[in-house]
Amino acid sequence: MKFFVLVAAALVAPALAAPAAIPITKLAGPAKENSYIIKLKDGVSKDSHVARLLEFIGGQDSKVIYKYENVFHGYAGVLKGPILDYIRRSSDVEYIQTDTIYRIEYEQGDESLSSREVHTGDQTSHLVGRAANGGGVDIFGLDTGILTTHTAFGGRASWGATYGGYASRDGHGHGTHTAGTAAGSGFGLATAANIIAVKVCSDAGECATSDIVAGVNYVVSRAASSGRPTIATMSLGGPTDTAIDSAVSSAISRGIHFTVAAGNENQNAANVSPARVAAANTIGAVDSSNRKASFSNYGSALDVWALGVNVRSAWIGSNSAVNTISGTSMATPQVAGILAVVIGNKGNSSPAALSSTLKSNAQAVVTGAPSGTTNLKARVW
Repeated sequence: MKFFVLVAAALVAPALAAPAAIPITKLAGPAKENSYIIKLKDGVSKDSHVARLLEFIGGQDSKVIYKYENVFHGYAGVLKGPILDYIRRSSDVEYIQTDTIYRIEYEQGDESLSSREVHTGDQTSHLVGRAANGGGVDIFGLDTGILTTHTAFGGRASWGATYGGYASRDGHGHGTHTAGTAAGSGFGLATAANIIAVKVCSDAGECATSDIVAGVNYVVSRAASSGRPTIATMSLGGPTDTAIDSAVSSAISRGIHFTVAAGNENQNAANVSPARVAAANTIGAVDSSNRKASFSNYGSALDVWALGVNVRSAWIGSNSAVNTISGTSMATPQVAGILAVVIGNKGNSSPAALSSTLKSNAQAVVTGAPSGTTNLKARVW
């Protein structure tokens, strides 16, 4: 009997010693079913870990969708049952989070109150005598895509990549509008810059964390291969998301300039990703009177404000279509255009240096923002 008890204890001991399952971080809002982001610990070989995982998956109903190469030490996939349990008990893993779905939000503007003249006229007045309007600079729009044939782009728009399994076209309009605000002739400032579509959002305006991180990863790869000054503009965001924040921060550390939307919930932008990323340029929205837009987020995370009410820009439907809409989504690419023009005229610098100069040359004219929020409106210098 004693022998039996000892043997039983020996068999149970390894089970008791098995590593505890890592909890899955469930972020606010909806998520893609059975889709997860896996962050590996520093020092862990991603290739070896994924190779072992794929061997374990075999013919089971799970798969790795992305193995991120540049900005995030991990991967994303559809992971079910014993496969997910295997990952949760792996000592290689730092954290696991659900694949959150964000929605692009904007308000339909009033064409009769369009701020096009204020938007382009006031801004381009600073360009008198300047040699370039963003020439030699690449602006990547992580959005719903771009109607690259729109006349506003004059052949400077191109399709970069699509993530999420969507059609490689802008079936929504938001991405074309933001691209026009950054670099569209008649709408934006950087009228000599290249504008590149990185589609990470569906035609319904839904964007998953895994696809957004893949898009950021792509921008870093393209910038490394081109050697050109690179700006990424992200008119999207949502609840705090460690994976997105980590990817954006990593890309900035590699020399990519980011403009990101503060958000449209009239709340503290510190509660929004990637708006809360300290090294990014976080943009709030004002109206044509330089007053905080009623919807715009605020707080110490904001770096500058820009026009975001009744902004007229390119749209889908035809190569000359336009639309007037409002949101921090509209303010954000205006600053991307400003940065492109400055880089084109003065040369590139580090993201930190350019952000500092952006703020030191901004105008202290914004009213209506809560205390603790900057009153600086971006402008070309």
